Amino acid sequence: MLKAKKMKVMISGGGTGGHIFPAIAIANALRERIPESAIRFVGAKGKMEMEKVPAAGYEIEGLWISGLSRRSIIKNLLFPFKLVSSLWKSYRIIKKFRPDVVVGVGGFASGPLLEVACRLGKPTLIQEQNSYAGLTNKLLGKKVDRICVAFEGMDLFFPKEKLIELGNPVRSTLFENSYSQEEAKRQMGIPAQRKVILAIGGSLGARTINQMFRDNTELFRENEEVYFIWQQGKLYADDYGNCKSAKLNNVRAMTFIDDMAIAYTAADLVVSRAGALTLAELAALGKPAILIPSPNVAEDHQTKNAQYLVNRNAALLVKDEDAVEKGIKMAIKTVKDQDVLTRLSLNIHGLERKNSAGRIADEIIKLAKTT
Repeated sequence: MLKAKKMKVMISGGGTGGHIFPAIAIANALRERIPESAIRFVGAKGKMEMEKVPAAGYEIEGLWISGLSRRSIIKNLLFPFKLVSSLWKSYRIIKKFRPDVVVGVGGFASGPLLEVACRLGKPTLIQEQNSYAGLTNKLLGKKVDRICVAFEGMDLFFPKEKLIELGNPVRSTLFENSYSQEEAKRQMGIPAQRKVILAIGGSLGARTINQMFRDNTELFRENEEVYFIWQQGKLYADDYGNCKSAKLNNVRAMTFIDDMAIAYTAADLVVSRAGALTLAELAALGKPAILIPSPNVAEDHQTKNAQYLVNRNAALLVKDEDAVEKGIKMAIKTVKDQDVLTRLSLNIHGLERKNSAGRIADEIIKLAKTT
């Protein structure tokens, strides 16, 4: 049997905050349970995990790997070489670190590392965040020992006997303040009597959400009693930061929101993409939401994520192609209807999976004890 203080865990994945932040939450939960555990991350070179993971206090190694490009055939010619390179480096990393368990949370680096770990007979676990599993995880699901999922019905993609429904880990920082909504509004300089709509597109931003704000200046002017927090994202700040809508008194345009806890607390309604991490945060906080799924993701999984909530009367949905014309109108109508806000809040909060990171950590520890 493994001694807990000598447990070694390797966690792989990244590419977006939706993979990175759950991975860090799982690592933190492992450290809380077994402070002496050794945790090593593996990511993709050049991706945001190479910055975010060290900032969270963990070591990370990078693989030369990326996904297939939909736009460039030339870039795809490199993929076989990247894959072989990543498989070989994964083998060397695992042999050197000798992990007791290898965990994949999604992202480019998860595939090669988990494939090698399975071949070497290491206990393995994947955490599938979406309601529709991606190709890599579907292939890995046949080989890994355990699969933690966030949605019902995932036996459509994975062997039923391996599944454990534990939800998606949520950043603990979202619960660290105890502000009332009135205090959160004051902190952000928003009059207490105004309804607040928070629009977020992830750290990099969402083009459609930004176009929706740029092209509806008159609607904002006609509804001055509603206040809009508009997070544009790093990719789009230069394009939209100086548009007419961004200069209105009831619109606060921000490139990035440093304190999401305060922004969420101030909001009466959230408009966002439908990534799995965002939906887990909305459920944990009980926030009414209008979801605009990104059409630019594998297997159109954001639409499937959003539809899961819509089918349970826990969110509203606007198609990406309709958002510029209809999104702001729907948001204003919704935020003014307290009955709808209350219903959405209760229903989405009822879908929360509490302490997902801790429960996933417990499964990792169980696997480690089998080595």
